Amino acid sequence: MTPSSRGTAAVAGLAAGAVTLGVAELLAGLLSRVTTVTGTPSPLVAVGDAFVDLTPPWLKDVAVATFGTADKTALFVGMGLVLAALCAGIGLLARHRLAAALAAVAFVGALGVAAVLTRPGAGVTDALPTVAGVVVGVLVLAWFNRDMTTTALAATPRDLTRRSVLVGGGALAVLGVLGIVAGRVLSGAGEAVRAARDAFVVPRVTDPVTVPAAADPGVPGQTPFRTPNDDFYRIDTALVVPQVDPRTWRLRVHGLVEREVETDMAELLDQPMVEALVTLTCVSNEVGGNLAGNAVWTGWPVRELLARARPLPEADMVLSTSADGWTAGTPLEVLTDERNALLAVGMNGEPLAPQHGFPVRMVVPGLYGYVSATKWLVDLKVTRFADDEGYWTPRGWSARGPIKTASRIDVPRGGPIDAGPTVVAGVAWAQHRGITAVEVRVDDGEWQPATLAAEPTLDSWRMWTLEWDAEPGEPTLTVRATDGTGEVQTQRLAPPVPDGSSGWHSVDVEVRG
Repeated sequence: MTPSSRGTAAVAGLAAGAVTLGVAELLAGLLSRVTTVTGTPSPLVAVGDAFVDLTPPWLKDVAVATFGTADKTALFVGMGLVLAALCAGIGLLARHRLAAALAAVAFVGALGVAAVLTRPGAGVTDALPTVAGVVVGVLVLAWFNRDMTTTALAATPRDLTRRSVLVGGGALAVLGVLGIVAGRVLSGAGEAVRAARDAFVVPRVTDPVTVPAAADPGVPGQTPFRTPNDDFYRIDTALVVPQVDPRTWRLRVHGLVEREVETDMAELLDQPMVEALVTLTCVSNEVGGNLAGNAVWTGWPVRELLARARPLPEADMVLSTSADGWTAGTPLEVLTDERNALLAVGMNGEPLAPQHGFPVRMVVPGLYGYVSATKWLVDLKVTRFADDEGYWTPRGWSARGPIKTASRIDVPRGGPIDAGPTVVAGVAWAQHRGITAVEVRVDDGEWQPATLAAEPTLDSWRMWTLEWDAEPGEPTLTVRATDGTGEVQTQRLAPPVPDGSSGWHSVDVEVRG
């Protein structure tokens, strides 16, 4: 096969692949519009979700550390590159062994169908778009390679054949991409949900949170005390943000309870709401990382709802489930004690953003998000750790996930500074224990106590500053914190798996004379 013929064969394969996905995604989008879909009819999203489910913890950590909150975009780009290479390879195979190439298309399609059918809430109807896309893709690939079975084309000039493949293949590829885009727009539009969110009014509370000015030193470059909603980190397994209509939302409490309870949005909003200032932290956060955020949350205490169901004495865990099937196992005791574990409907005075769990999510002080911060919440099962597991526990993470004491240097960081008086500043957190001291040292010198900002609540982070007379050179600054129990943050370095990273955060600074 000549280079030019290899190119036309690859184009034919890419065109067939694009049409396959375009038809499947367009039909999946239409299916989502005309029926009540509880599964994931989109093969792209289903395959991506299946990949996330099968991802080992170490690879998840690599993805988060490398791409941060853009990990889902990186996954889709990676999937696109792999699919493009696969389709081009199938196109090359078709020039010599058409039957094998068509079988390869069918096999890949079968994997897509399997991914669709294994998604939570899936039904046979959800697989129809993928099946239809594969059928069209097989026909397109066979049509491009019809000269293998049709002798009439033997006299067709090679340039004309190549030109027709390139033009036709390019046109079909473009149509396929447009079909993918149209399908994603149709399935993810969520006009009703957006309209409902626009009309949603965060309930007023009788005792609103007041953040004193002394809680934020206002040092340039230091993270703000309260994280703006648009800047709040997002780490979850949802490749496409679930669209949950508050008008049809229901929350069921069942399991080891004296009686099952179900509530809807109207009843939830009729309850006495509270505000709580809580810092959330992702277990994937590396030492010194930014996967933490602080916000004022508005919601109803989970303990009040659980009290209605009356958990049985043998229960010790609540398995919460999101609309997309993700689960978290939370110790029952932290949902029933005095802390403000909430069924949150508001974030910094605004309705929850879709990516942060609209219309209802859980917020639990003192636990990493993977065991507590379920978004798009729809189910609470009162159970036991011996009987049930959350999503991440069988994947190598610890079952309970208490947050470790941590501290971070925000400034100076990322560039040279001038010698002389400067401010070192950052944040520290030990949710539901509080921070009582922060210390900083230069190289291997003595630990110097930092000045702590005001602490409105033990459930949020605490900001700190240190006046430092910087001398020319390349010193290393290191920080450690002490929590409200008197325990000093450990120096022992540990990766996020299985229960959160630990160690002192250090930054190298270039000081100019």
